[in-house]
Amino acid sequence: MIDPKLLRENPERVRESQRRRGASVELVDQVLAAEERRRSAIASYEQLRSEQKGLSKQIPRAQGDEKQQLLARTRELAAQVKAAEAAMAEAEQEYQRLSLQIDNLVEDDVPPGGEDDYVVLEEVGQPRDFAAEGFAPRDHVDLGRILGAIDVERGAKVSGARFYYLTGVGALLELALVNMAVDQALSYGFTPVIPPSLVKPRAMEGTGFLGQAADDVYRLERDDLYLVGTSEVPLAAYHSDEILRADQLPLRYAGFSPCFRREAGSYGKDTRGIIRVHWFDKVEMFSFCHPDEAREEHRRFLAWEKEFWDKLEVPYRVIDTAAGDLGASAARKFDIEAWLPTQGRYREVTSTSNCTEFQARRLAIRFRDDTGTRYVATLNGTLVAVARAIVALLENHQEADGGVRVPKALQPYLGGRARLEPLA
Repeated sequence: MIDPKLLRENPERVRESQRRRGASVELVDQVLAAEERRRSAIASYEQLRSEQKGLSKQIPRAQGDEKQQLLARTRELAAQVKAAEAAMAEAEQEYQRLSLQIDNLVEDDVPPGGEDDYVVLEEVGQPRDFAAEGFAPRDHVDLGRILGAIDVERGAKVSGARFYYLTGVGALLELALVNMAVDQALSYGFTPVIPPSLVKPRAMEGTGFLGQAADDVYRLERDDLYLVGTSEVPLAAYHSDEILRADQLPLRYAGFSPCFRREAGSYGKDTRGIIRVHWFDKVEMFSFCHPDEAREEHRRFLAWEKEFWDKLEVPYRVIDTAAGDLGASAARKFDIEAWLPTQGRYREVTSTSNCTEFQARRLAIRFRDDTGTRYVATLNGTLVAVARAIVALLENHQEADGGVRVPKALQPYLGGRARLEPLA
């Protein structure tokens, strides 16, 4: 939810943000009209209530006909107040419904355009020349089979398409990546969290995932709970309806959780392997910070993501996502895309978003300082999405016999292994 005061005083800024996103510009005027109806309904209700209270004070002092007239007017007012209260509630509900549909304001320097209009900020590392090394690279599915690390056939048998088992060194590799990520987060003062993976509707709506992303969310209708697609959701809702102290900020959490996604609209895409799946595990960074520090915190999150991928020794690039490809809650988003040799292109492995005060307003998360209370800013960033990290590691560090070299930084988390050996 954006600042209602900003919407009233500078609606053109909101219209321009919607325009850049490719979202509804007309919605801004609909919200302004709904707010005017809401204000009018509140004024009417308060006027009637004031008269009602005044009459209640006059009646005990009145006599005869005057008293009967006052009592008659009181009965009329009771019905009018009830109707006005219902109209006020209806106007408030309509205003809230419409205002929740407006996306966060895009930062001024976000690139224009849609999904393919990102700006490459930097490229790190050099993709290997497998032809010069004398062999053709295998994809992660074949490598996973050779290593006894990934079993997509049994995953499909047990759970359906886009599910998988990690076995043997594959399971150890997940634990190694998670532990390395948590250790790095701890070194920067993050509090580790294992949050619930089922949340109430308010948590999902408060983080902006029941808008444009609703079709990608799993819902348990009988219990009215949602399976989270990222631990950003329960982490954001952790301090809902709370007022934090200014000297506590930034509050940083590193959440480890499974993530569940329908992958709606991805029919026919990435059907082989574990690049695009319905379930994966992830370590997610999350920050509640002072809104004046949000842009700087966003850059820190990106730096921490880069540090992790530098340790994995995988070539990657950093992109600045275009306005039309931002999620509803993000004012700006940076992605890291790792090089996949068998696809000959970069694929997203992390993202970090500055959500400014958008989620905090929806979830009522504020902080108090000497000047009063304000909404915090929230930021999220993937430290490691395990499935895609495994794909990038196996494909980039493979050797001719199907073995895989283990990056030096990861070796201590794999019991000192310098290489993943093919099964006999």
